[in-house]
Amino acid sequence: MAGDIVNLRQFRKKQGRTEKEKQAEQNRIAFGRTKADKTLTRALNEKASKALEQGRLETPATTHSTDGTRDGDKA
Repeated sequence: MAGDIVNLRQFRKKQGRTEKEKQAEQNRIAFGRTKADKTLTRALNEKASKALEQGRLETPATTHSTDGTRDGDKA
């Protein structure tokens, strides 16, 4: 007639742990990346950045003469 006696505090703690574990598993699936994935992404980003820098045009620095005009300008 009587059911098993269960400590309510222990039951709540156990239930809370299982809920946290379920949430952690979902987070690992949604946000987790392996070290190989991170390394590959980093390498691809560095390669793209390097290619972008290689295509950048450099502008020559303009020099100023002592009279305030740029070299090559006629006063």
